[in-house]
Amino acid sequence: MARHFKVGVPDEVKRFFEAVEAGRQDEVDALFKSMSERRKSPDAAPGLRVLWPAIMETYGVTEVAHDWPAQKLLDYGNAVLDSLRPDMVYVGGTDAGRFIPTLLNESGDGTPHIILTQNALSDGTYLDYVRFLYGDRMATLTPEESQRAISDYVADATKRLQHDEQFPDEPKQLRPREEVHNSDGRIEVSGQVAVCYIREWLLQTLMQKNPEAAFALEESFPFKSTYAGATTLGPIMELGSQDAQAGLTPERATQSLEYFQTTTQELLADPETPEGSAPRNAYAKLLLAQANLFLDRNYAAQAEQALRLATDLTPAGPEAVFSYTKLLIEQKRFADARQLVQTAVQLAPGNQNLQNLLQLLKKR
Repeated sequence: MARHFKVGVPDEVKRFFEAVEAGRQDEVDALFKSMSERRKSPDAAPGLRVLWPAIMETYGVTEVAHDWPAQKLLDYGNAVLDSLRPDMVYVGGTDAGRFIPTLLNESGDGTPHIILTQNALSDGTYLDYVRFLYGDRMATLTPEESQRAISDYVADATKRLQHDEQFPDEPKQLRPREEVHNSDGRIEVSGQVAVCYIREWLLQTLMQKNPEAAFALEESFPFKSTYAGATTLGPIMELGSQDAQAGLTPERATQSLEYFQTTTQELLADPETPEGSAPRNAYAKLLLAQANLFLDRNYAAQAEQALRLATDLTPAGPEAVFSYTKLLIEQKRFADARQLVQTAVQLAPGNQNLQNLLQLLKKR
């Protein structure tokens, strides 16, 4: 990679990869932290900035390998990779969903899958890395397209902000927690929600550039515009499916949940995966993504089943608890919602957001 981009490999980068290969995790952590700080400096070595995506992926792999029991790591990674068809583009979201398939993809037999992350699509250095890895197999995003997607998003957000300002009595067009402000005639967007919507636009752009490719997604943040044509694909989702017979149906949703029921029972019974462990959190996240898709199709029963399994795995997990509570409130099942949140508060008494939610429910 350094030869391709005509940069040198800094000594600390060499030491980092040597420490990774030798399994010296404390040294890996220290080197990664120092390089992460140094690369932001104006006088950082060009090689450090250019090679950063490879360093980042390697470090992420070491973390999941450290946090996961070996067999559970293999089970999760194989469940994702085995669901992919040849030449499918896989887009990971969470650390587990990105780094575990990356590790097994590199160490498996046959042609490796194309594995990307949705979380770095607006990073020019990452786009160069993707082009280096997969430029001969797919049309990748250019820096200009990345900037255009950002500009398009800002223009769209501006229109929605103007609507909300001009018609305050109509339903808001800005999404919840989408921070868009008019500062003396200059539109400013900020916050995690805006960043995630920009990534959603970039993913859509990438899919449009590769109309013949099939895309699979492990969701980090709900990309609702991708739900049209989406269907379950093992524990993840396939986007833009053109096969009507393979589209999402209530029966297919129920079939997908059977896998998660079995996996949830195994995780709950395994002393290597106690409450709060990385595997439980990762599978709960997969279930939340399935629930989001099911709700988009008005499959309320299947969505509730997915949310129940997610809260079984992470009974004090804010994302799972809030999502399930929202569904219960919409169904006016306030007693069930209170019980769910009360259990979460007992397990995580220091979580103020859960405390606030419980007080709100008591008032209802």
